[in-house]
Amino acid sequence: QVQLVESGGGLVQPGGSLRLSCAASRSIFNINTMVNAMGWYRQAPGKERELVARITSDGRTNYLDSVKGRFTISRDNAKNTVYLQMNSLKPEDTAVYYCHGERSYGTDYWGQGTQVTVSS
Repeated sequence: QVQLVESGGGLVQPGGSLRLSCAASRSIFNINTMVNAMGWYRQAPGKERELVARITSDGRTNYLDSVKGRFTISRDNAKNTVYLQMNSLKPEDTAVYYCHGERSYGTDYWGQGTQVTVSS
């Protein structure tokens, strides 16, 4: 079992930046956890949860079209941490952001979420 703990959310003005962190309780990409990829999802009030960014075990990344060029996902294997650098934030980025561990077998891992609010 792996626990994921997000941090770094908060209130920021439009155009500002935030860096979200997702700390795992143990090494993420290994045969025991069966994690293929780590990602960040978000869910705004009244909307479905959507994938924002994803990074695979071999470092490939993909992004939601609306955040391309503004958000960057990265990882630090030594710290068992995945990051989401968010720049040029817009009000429509306001949501609860969740860290996700995508597994090849078994139930995926989810964090508890961190609120990001973009408002002047």
